[in-house]
Amino acid sequence: MQSNNENHIIRKLLKNKGAAFGMVLIVTSFFLAIFAYWLAPDGSPDANRMIVEIGGRKPGFRQTFFLQPKETGEKQNWLSKTIYGEPDKHIFIPIDSFTLTTNSIILHKFIDEGLSEPMEISLDDLNTPLEKNIITKKFYLGTDKYGRDIMSRLLIGVRVSLLVGGIAMLLSLTIGLILGALAGYYGGKVDNWIMWFINVIWSIPTLLLVFAITLLLGKGFWQVFIAVGLTMWVNVARIVRGQMLAIRNLEYVEAARALGYSDMRIIIKHILPNIMGPVLVVAAANFASAIVIEAGLSFLGMGVQPPQPSWGGMIKENYNFIITNNPMLALAPGFAIMLLVLAFNLLGNGIRDALDVKA
Repeated sequence: MQSNNENHIIRKLLKNKGAAFGMVLIVTSFFLAIFAYWLAPDGSPDANRMIVEIGGRKPGFRQTFFLQPKETGEKQNWLSKTIYGEPDKHIFIPIDSFTLTTNSIILHKFIDEGLSEPMEISLDDLNTPLEKNIITKKFYLGTDKYGRDIMSRLLIGVRVSLLVGGIAMLLSLTIGLILGALAGYYGGKVDNWIMWFINVIWSIPTLLLVFAITLLLGKGFWQVFIAVGLTMWVNVARIVRGQMLAIRNLEYVEAARALGYSDMRIIIKHILPNIMGPVLVVAAANFASAIVIEAGLSFLGMGVQPPQPSWGGMIKENYNFIITNNPMLALAPGFAIMLLVLAFNLLGNGIRDALDVKA
């Protein structure tokens, strides 16, 4: 019976076009996050290949490079590359043209529009055929002011957004479920003390609380996850408490008490599974909110620190280009944030509608 009900809910969720669209975006985002370093044109750690000569270029910009070999460490395995990226094996030198002599190649190194300087490299220094050292790259979304590929940094940046959203959601669910369940099940003084604490946290603006926790823990990758997660549990706790108050005196709960089951077992095995529907809706909303908060923190310099790519940090680095001739440098990460937040909100709305017995 329960299995049929679950199948019915899943069918309703999949029939919801908005929720289905949101799920497609979310699954695509997770795929991109996992294989970001394999898909990104710049697969170096943090997509941090700086080529200042081509900084601030528009989408679709093309540039010819000479790849000058450089010493690298041990070759990385596929798992290490998937997680951390792979250091460049060459120095990317932008060139306008080149001239081949008997023993060397004369590069006309690109400095700026209409400006170049000669650079001679011995052919003996090349460990591959010359044609493999001359390549032309296309920057589909342009380059930032440091000459880094925007598309690559967008792909790596999705990891930060999904990790912040996921960890913040798990922290908020854990704290909210524990405090809300205790307050709603036991009532009395336990409820009064927990509700007092919830109201205190509720009264503090979210960003102000995040700032305080970030200043306490310090700036960094993991500190952002903890700071955002510790500020988003209040909604979960209030919903769980309300649901618990409505259910704790129902017949099946009384029957469990009469059988001598412990309070912990009654809460975990009998009550919580029956109130997870509204909690899942809030969890999806918290995921979306965490992405926005992290982007805001990174924009203000309190979040993920450079050179690690963050969508909020990318907007901060490039927002001056909005009023110039290349607004896409700041608009691209903004659109990415909008789409991912929209996806989780659509999924949350779909879960809410699927769990509505009147629909």
